[in-house]
Amino acid sequence: MKSVANAMLAATVAGLVCWASSARAASDELIAAAKTEGKVVWYTTMIVDQAVRPIAAAFEKKYPGVKVEFARGNSGDMALKVINEGQARNRIGDVFDGTGTYSSIRAADMVAPYTPDSAASLAPEFKDPKGYWHAENFYYLTAAYNTDQVTAEEAPKTYEDLLDPKWKGQMAWAVTPEPTGAAGFVGNILMTMGEEKGMDYLRKLAAQKITNMTSSQRTVLDRTILGESPIALMIFNHHVPISQEKGAPVEWIRMEPLVSSASLIGLVKDAPHPNAGKLLIDFILSDEGQEAVAAAGYLPSNPNVKIPHSELLPTGPKPFKANFMSPEVVDENLKKWIEIVNKTFM
Repeated sequence: MKSVANAMLAATVAGLVCWASSARAASDELIAAAKTEGKVVWYTTMIVDQAVRPIAAAFEKKYPGVKVEFARGNSGDMALKVINEGQARNRIGDVFDGTGTYSSIRAADMVAPYTPDSAASLAPEFKDPKGYWHAENFYYLTAAYNTDQVTAEEAPKTYEDLLDPKWKGQMAWAVTPEPTGAAGFVGNILMTMGEEKGMDYLRKLAAQKITNMTSSQRTVLDRTILGESPIALMIFNHHVPISQEKGAPVEWIRMEPLVSSASLIGLVKDAPHPNAGKLLIDFILSDEGQEAVAAAGYLPSNPNVKIPHSELLPTGPKPFKANFMSPEVVDENLKKWIEIVNKTFM
C-alpha cells in the first residue's frame, strides 16, 4: 500500500502542475443550469456552525441565486437518508459526504459519477477514476491524553505501550461501525502486524478494559479533556488544536502508523438538483472551497491549500506514517473488523 505521505507529496507536485485547472471557474453553462434549479441539498457529516454554514456562505456568495440547504448527521444517518429517499422515490438530497456514507449508498446503486475540474489536483489514491467519489478532507486518527493527568514522558508512544497495566480501565474509544471508530483501529492493527500477531495483540488490548462509547470521536476526546478517561483512542488529531485554543489540557500522540481516512463527497443518483449538486462539489474541491474547509479546522484534500497546523499532516514538520483506509479496503474488510470489535471488546 502506498503511504499517505508519499501520495500527498505526489499530489502536491501534481497540484502545482494542475493549478490552472483546479483554479478555473465552473463553466457558464453549469452555473446557469444551477441557478435555474435554485438550490442544492447537501447531506453532510461536517460540524454545522464550524464548517457547514461558513462553506455554504462562501458558495452562495460566489454563486448568488443558488441556495444551500443541508442536513447533518453521521455517515450512517446520511446513508440511510439517501437510501430511504431512493426507495420511496422521493429524492431530496443532491450531494453527500462522510467517511462511510459512500460505501453504503454505492452498494444501493444511488451514486452518480461526476468528475469536476477542481479534482485535478488530487492524487489518484484520493479520487475514484470513474468519478463516483473524491476526497473532501482528510482525517488522521490516533491517541490523545489529558495533560493534567498524564505527563508527556509517561504518555503511551506505541501500540505496545497501551498494554501497560497502568492504562487498564483508563482508555476510551468510539465503537461506531465506521472506519473512524474502533473497527478502524482493528483494521490498522491487522494491516500493520498481520492476522496472527494482530489478533494476539487485540486480545491483550481487550484485557485493558477500554470504555466503549457509542457516541462520536469528538465526545470521546471531550471525555478525556474532562478527566473521565485519561487516554482517548481513535480521535481526530485536528480536534486537539481546536480544543487547545480553548485552553483544554490535551495533546495528541504520533502513534504510528496512524489511521488515515477521508470524507468522500459525491453526487446522489437522480438528484433533484443535479447541476447545483455538481456546482457545489466543484466548489468544495476547488482552492477557494478547500480554503473554507481549512478555515473551519478541517484538513483539506487539495494540496494547494495551506493550513495553520501543518504538524497535523504526515508531510508536516514532524512527519508520521499513516495507513489510508480507502473505500476499497473498507468495503472489503469493515464487516470483519466490526465483528472483531463486537466479539473481542464488547
